[in-house]
Amino acid sequence: MKENNVKKARKIIEKYDIYKNDPIQEIQLAHRIQLVEAFDIKEGMHVLEIGCGQGDTTIVLADAVGESGRITAIDIASKEYGAPLTLEEAADRIMHTSLGDRITFHFETDFLNFEEETVFDAVVLSHASWYFENEQILINYIEKVKAAANQVCFAEWDLDYTRSGQRAHFLAASLLALHSSQIGNGGNIQCLFGKRQVKEILEKTGFQITGEIIIDAAFLQDGGWEINEANDVRADFDKNGGAYQSFLDIYYHLMNHQQEEAESLDSFVICAKR
Repeated sequence: MKENNVKKARKIIEKYDIYKNDPIQEIQLAHRIQLVEAFDIKEGMHVLEIGCGQGDTTIVLADAVGESGRITAIDIASKEYGAPLTLEEAADRIMHTSLGDRITFHFETDFLNFEEETVFDAVVLSHASWYFENEQILINYIEKVKAAANQVCFAEWDLDYTRSGQRAHFLAASLLALHSSQIGNGGNIQCLFGKRQVKEILEKTGFQITGEIIIDAAFLQDGGWEINEANDVRADFDKNGGAYQSFLDIYYHLMNHQQEEAESLDSFVICAKR
């Protein structure tokens, strides 16, 4: 993790008096700063963020657009979803800062049914695509994005990992996606999308790729969280694993017994215009 990004995260924490003495949020904000810089979000822009969650990226987007900009943040999940803070609790905390005047949150809102006359300067999907149940839903979203903005900024975990310590996170994500598709639990990972797949979807829906970058995210806590979640659903597989039980045994063994300390996957960022 670059010290410069940590300093920027601490500056945002101090500036808006939010998430003080919270080292987890400090690390998360440091990564979101890297993402938003790669998105090339400018002061005065009006940005639509799809899948805002607890607002980690929303905070950094709102800081980037300044007082003259606007962030419209939507999420399909209910206000009560999320831990340790629910979406509503996290949003309330953000709205009570000076950033609140430039952010509008909409929860329980499916973008496919979201109507707003505003033409946005950019649409952001930041670590949100794995919540989609299948590829067609993502395609439908990107198709609608064309009518909402000329620019789309996309970030997601990079499945094409380059360090052996990231293998466990890759295996955990794969197991959780399999669990959602075969057993179903409404978890955070429903379907995996890699950067090649995302690029193909963007290009087929009429966007032209304007930028692509890999951002170091190995220091984040997400890999460990998802490894724990994958272990938590092991009992479901033991009951329903069936024909692919040997496959599961291999994946769980490799996930839990790698020699290196587990690291999070890196993030890929793809920006495109139509």
